[in-house]
Amino acid sequence: MKYSLKNGKEINFDHTYIMGIVNVTPDSFYPGSRIDRDRLIDTVSQMIKNGAEIIDVGGESTRPGAQEVSLEEELNRVVPAIEIIKNNFDIIVSVDTYKSKVAEESLKLGADIINDISAFRFDENMVNVATKYDCPVILMHMKGTPRNMQQNPFYEDTVGEIITFLKERIEFSKKHGVEKIIIDPGIGFGKRLIDNLLILKHIDEFKKLGYPVLVGASRKSMIGMILDLPVEERLEGTLAITAYSVMKDVDIIRVHDVKENYRVVKVIEAIKNAAR
Repeated sequence: MKYSLKNGKEINFDHTYIMGIVNVTPDSFYPGSRIDRDRLIDTVSQMIKNGAEIIDVGGESTRPGAQEVSLEEELNRVVPAIEIIKNNFDIIVSVDTYKSKVAEESLKLGADIINDISAFRFDENMVNVATKYDCPVILMHMKGTPRNMQQNPFYEDTVGEIITFLKERIEFSKKHGVEKIIIDPGIGFGKRLIDNLLILKHIDEFKKLGYPVLVGASRKSMIGMILDLPVEERLEGTLAITAYSVMKDVDIIRVHDVKENYRVVKVIEAIKNAAR
């Protein structure tokens, strides 16, 4: 499977892609990922040098309990960042937003992918923007909103319920002409520790939906719960999930620490691809 992009590039899904996280926010959950404009070029340059093939730009924190950011504020954060990246680098760029206006303005400047944590549920016009620009879209599962998603989430059948949700969102997307779909089970978005563990344990079930799968677990609270460590000390736990995900043929890994994750991906892929 491969997805063609408007700039002539392709995402071939013949290996695990590293997506580097660039948060142009003052309050993302991991301080090390917060980037101001003056540091943006250096940060993106280093990510690309270290192996990132996709840069994911977000202007609103979606950590548990996060407050919504106004459309004007998000535009002021994201659009200049997209423009700077596209003017300086030949790299695939994803815009992490659930607001159609932010997505469209970013796509006008050359962004390639919409990463919508709401899977087209929070802004009814988002699916129309995706159709208009014929771009890949990441559809993520989330129970509730970032503000309330961790207030006692509960599932009778974690994997089954998430798959049912994603199937419905896939059908909705296809009905509106969106075919280039990537699915994200939403680690940490309205999930308990056991839910996150079950998603990873059964990630093969998500692959059976027939679309590329993204895992975003970098430095998240599930790692902190397992290891009893603060966000600054969760790199090794992140790398463990990355290694497991590559072994399970996950298509995209969304991470803060590109260099370390890229090295893990390369070693695991070498083992997987070794000729007999």
